[in-house]
Amino acid sequence: MNYCRFALGLVVASAAWLGAAAAHAEAAVPLGTLGLSASASTEVTKDLLAVTFSTTQAGVEANAVQAQLKQALDAALAEARKSARPGELEVRTGNFSIHPRYATPAPGKPTIDGWTGSAEIVVEGRDMAAIGMLTGRITTMTVAGVAYRLSREAQRRVESEIAAEAIARYRAQAADYAKHFGYGGVTVREVNVSISEPSGGPHPMQRMAMASPADAGPLALEPGRAVVTATVSGTVQMK
Repeated sequence: MNYCRFALGLVVASAAWLGAAAAHAEAAVPLGTLGLSASASTEVTKDLLAVTFSTTQAGVEANAVQAQLKQALDAALAEARKSARPGELEVRTGNFSIHPRYATPAPGKPTIDGWTGSAEIVVEGRDMAAIGMLTGRITTMTVAGVAYRLSREAQRRVESEIAAEAIARYRAQAADYAKHFGYGGVTVREVNVSISEPSGGPHPMQRMAMASPADAGPLALEPGRAVVTATVSGTVQMK
């Protein structure tokens, strides 16, 4: 009997404690909270241009293919370095690879009947006119791709400006909504700021097959534009 009374009392006490905890948790949720989001966008001109030059060679001997690639690469680098200036026009090497070319093999007996290889250089910078002229002077490689993007300095500047605008809109909306709900002001409880990063994806390009690299003139280049968006979301406490 005493055991049953003790168990019953424990159940009642536990229920009372759980009820009190639930009531406390419900009371702890602040009243007058408001969730909202605001965003701002701007369009900017991409200020960095990267042009990839490439060449492909094929032959029976791997050493001969490698020598041909190196000759084309060295000539392209020598021409590009004449115009190189830090930040304005910079030159770097890209992919350099050689791999075997297989003949139609007999069952279980693959055979190598030659070698193919490719080499690249990348010219990048803010001086788009100089880079465009360079595409007409490099004669041992052809243009494989063109990509525009924002420089780090330009991206940091535009992100700071657009974030400030989005935050100002968020604060204005919060104050306006609070006024409509009959409150005198707001305080920020939780907030998140996110910024979209503009992409500078490559645009593959191929010179006309009938024209040799030596016959091609400067490439016409026009910088693209990017949209940067800042979004502010979170909750405020109306008071």
